[in-house]
Amino acid sequence: MENKFILPALFLALFLSSCARAPIRNIPTAHNPDLPQALPGNAAITPEIFRQDVVHEVGPGETVWRISKMYDVPMEDIVNINNLNDATQLEKGQRLIVPKAAPMRSIVPLYPNDMWKYIIIHHSATDVGNALSFDYMHSHKRLWKGLGYHFVIDNGTGETRDGHIEVSPRWLHQEYGAHCKADEMNYRGIGICLVGNFNDEKVLEEQMDSLAYLVDILKKYYNIPDSHILGHGQVNGAKTDCPGKNFPWTEFRSRLRR
Repeated sequence: MENKFILPALFLALFLSSCARAPIRNIPTAHNPDLPQALPGNAAITPEIFRQDVVHEVGPGETVWRISKMYDVPMEDIVNINNLNDATQLEKGQRLIVPKAAPMRSIVPLYPNDMWKYIIIHHSATDVGNALSFDYMHSHKRLWKGLGYHFVIDNGTGETRDGHIEVSPRWLHQEYGAHCKADEMNYRGIGICLVGNFNDEKVLEEQMDSLAYLVDILKKYYNIPDSHILGHGQVNGAKTDCPGKNFPWTEFRSRLRR
């Protein structure tokens, strides 16, 4: 199962004939505060896999450390090729060249925390989007503190690939969500949003693979029972059909590990 989450690169591939290298400055150390307490056992990338230069659009909360892990590339190489004066200061939407990148993989950090009792599944109710676009909408349209979900699972739009798991700053900082007011789920539920409108379309196979993978990791680490894994509309007091009438609950629950 874990091998499926070494995902192909999802941004524009560039074959660069030569690149000037700059001195390394302000590279985060091994004591980087971005480091989680634990990571699930994603399969290691083998030396034989195909590598190429790619362009990565920086999402909310992403750091050079995180991007280096996603593509299996040393932080120094990313800093040098992009001539970054301060590797700790990336801008959302900034485009970085990642040299000799391995196929992209999802990195799911885990942090000891007893506040997480539920997992709440959403759909975006939009045809397109990713963490960056939702972060903009939540910040500027709804006036929230950035992206309201803890995780976003992409559908191949917005320069992302089907099934890629994006991690929100709310999760990285272990902050409450802004995804479900009902029954106080913002304060005790992990919010996962799948990009798509599942009243009109079906969940992509890659998204379902990633959702089952992510939920299995979270429910095991935080000891969340299957009865506490709910759709937004299944929460007591919620008035919504989220994550949509076409969400395949029977298939999803059958795929969760017991």
